[in-house]
Amino acid sequence: MTKRTLFALLAALALGGALLATPERTGTATAAPDSRAMTGTTEGTTYVFRVPIDGPDRAQDLLRRGFDVLEQRQGDDLFVLGDAATQRKLHSAGFQAEVDSVLPEPQWEPPRKRDSNETRGASDIDETYYGGYPTVNAHYAHLDKVAADHPDLATVVTYGQSWRKANGDRRGYDLKAICITKRTGEDCQQRTDAPKPRFFLMSQVHAREITTGVMSWRWIDHLVGNYAGNAEVKSLLDTTEIWVVPIGNPDGVDIVQQNGNSPLLQRKNANTSNGNCTGTQIGIDLNRNNGSHWGESGSSSYPCAETYRGPHADSEVENRALQSLWTKLYPDRRDGGPSVPAPADTKGLMLSMHSYSDMVLFPWAYANVRTGNDSSLRSMARDMANMMGYRYGQPPEILYAASGGHDDWTYDKLGVASFTFEIGPASGSCGGFLPRYGCQDGFWNKVRPALMYAAKKAKSPYGGGSDPGDPPDCSATAWQSSQLYHPRSVVSHDGSEWRSTWYAWPGDEPGVASVWERTGPC
Repeated sequence: MTKRTLFALLAALALGGALLATPERTGTATAAPDSRAMTGTTEGTTYVFRVPIDGPDRAQDLLRRGFDVLEQRQGDDLFVLGDAATQRKLHSAGFQAEVDSVLPEPQWEPPRKRDSNETRGASDIDETYYGGYPTVNAHYAHLDKVAADHPDLATVVTYGQSWRKANGDRRGYDLKAICITKRTGEDCQQRTDAPKPRFFLMSQVHAREITTGVMSWRWIDHLVGNYAGNAEVKSLLDTTEIWVVPIGNPDGVDIVQQNGNSPLLQRKNANTSNGNCTGTQIGIDLNRNNGSHWGESGSSSYPCAETYRGPHADSEVENRALQSLWTKLYPDRRDGGPSVPAPADTKGLMLSMHSYSDMVLFPWAYANVRTGNDSSLRSMARDMANMMGYRYGQPPEILYAASGGHDDWTYDKLGVASFTFEIGPASGSCGGFLPRYGCQDGFWNKVRPALMYAAKKAKSPYGGGSDPGDPPDCSATAWQSSQLYHPRSVVSHDGSEWRSTWYAWPGDEPGVASVWERTGPC
């Protein structure tokens, strides 16, 4: 039992010992063994370490040191991926690091190695790894088939090259997108005065986040497969261009898929020109490399760090290609400092999918300051989070500050409403970076309505989210930051009702601290 939990228990006993004597309270107070009590580690095993953080400055110190900090936060705790040596380094740097979970080694046979990824055949659409996850070539064969089967709806676009291909390595890939709409002569052209608003979705910028590529695949199939029989899909494609980049980091995904029973959890691209790095240490974190507040927070200058931001802003060909595509699709509608809004009539929406932690995030990510369009962005994020049962907020509010991200760049440079989904839970059989493929049905059922909502918002995103109307009758008292709450306490906070699953320490905010579970709107 941690000191914090012990103190909470003693305080609770002093405040209400008679209440704790009831059978219900006695049963609740008997906690299961806490995985955080585990301290022993074994060489060669991959762990997730729970690292208590005392304030945002300490979080930035952790990130600057180059640890593989996950997109996960519970209360004041962050989480670091690593091995026994990582735990020793954390301790040496003055951080507590207790084992939160052990990552099992997934078993899969890698796809066949190729001398070149220049060409592919129709049969490549069936190439998978780890029980069903499509390879890069499967994704690209899928795009080709969709365009061939639905020429009135879909167009494939090559918008650049990966680092390997741009540097003469035949293992590299083209960078591909697909545009889906009910086509007329002016649709799917790379021009900023397009007649239809545009919704842009991308996935697997961080290669190891393999769930996100499946979500893009299913989104594409949902649109083209339901145009004829689903009025909502038909209306969307008649009025909106949908752009999808299913694999934003194909070289990195190739590293993940090719390592079979000893997978490398590659996050970055495959750029080997910086530092003497090996394994998953090679590359640049594409989601820290964009030239929006580059290098200000949440990244490392150490080339072998998982959050290495690159030698300079926009150094990576994958990002420059994406930015070039965005500037051809969206006019620049925002100019000025962080609080300057994009005009109310700005069109378009960009959404980047990552995993994991069940979150909806929006700018600014680089610092805990609000955009000039915060009300609309926050309202839409709330709507989508409620659809999926996720938390929502700016990264510094519910995760940590990180600059150089794609959603900050598209909002900063173009004024485009931008969001990130962190898909999937942190634990359980469907948790983490490598959930079994059977988990994808559950993820898709949550994500699909939120994607439809976001795509429809592209025509007028700064009109805000849907009007929630009057909240339902709610008798729960408002959460008080100075109060200690007993297990099963019910409070209202931020438009929702919450129930505590254990003792909630003063400052444990509903929607942030894991001790609270959301029970509905309020």
